[in-house]
Amino acid sequence: MTLLALDRLTVRRGDCPVVDAVTVSVAAGECVGLIGPNGAGKTTLLRGALGLLPHQGQSSLTSMPGAQRARHAAWMPQSREIAWPVTVETLIALGRIPHLPRGAKPRPDDQRAIEAAIARMGLEAFRHRTATQLSGGEQARVLIARALAQDTPLLLADEPIAGLDPASQIATMQVFGRLAREGHAVIVSLHDLGLAARHCTRLLMMSAGRLIADGAPRDVLTPDHIAQVFGITGFWADTDHGPVFQPLEVTG
Repeated sequence: MTLLALDRLTVRRGDCPVVDAVTVSVAAGECVGLIGPNGAGKTTLLRGALGLLPHQGQSSLTSMPGAQRARHAAWMPQSREIAWPVTVETLIALGRIPHLPRGAKPRPDDQRAIEAAIARMGLEAFRHRTATQLSGGEQARVLIARALAQDTPLLLADEPIAGLDPASQIATMQVFGRLAREGHAVIVSLHDLGLAARHCTRLLMMSAGRLIADGAPRDVLTPDHIAQVFGITGFWADTDHGPVFQPLEVTG
């Protein structure tokens, strides 16, 4: 089942296309890594697909009414500011708003989704803590849990593991992988190519607003592609622990 379809999606800044005629579809069961250097258009692509930026071309999400879109796709932006000193559990519960009638309190199904999100992100010991008093990395995990509590078929996350410690980065990517295996679709932009290679079923590589490569990680992280897009060399190995990719040197 296709959960996101983009047809020649274009987002401009003035006359300049920041995202240039990207056509792609994402199906249930995929964990898709969106990779590319700074300024490649990754964030703009995600925001355009959600209808948060004016765009040309088509996105299946923007054809939905707002309420339906909120139940279909959860969005985790780069910004991690938590504005109010509420408890972790209360903040995560905000992810259920698209599913609740106006003014209604969480129902048993909503509470189950909240508990599942807390468990997935290992936040049981934090549920009664004030979210604004947590460290930056802990706040990031809480915001990921809020998106998970929304329990949508599609999750779009913009650099969710930036600033997390290695264990939390790996654990978060494992959560995304499990979501995909359970039948959801995840699109996650990230800069760690090693984690992208190990945990994503598919990679979309962007450069200068264009989609350069789309496919399995080993078919995208080729010497030619990484030299062209990132200006680096890299090492790929298939091991007993799964694929390993390590950036090595700047090509100059």
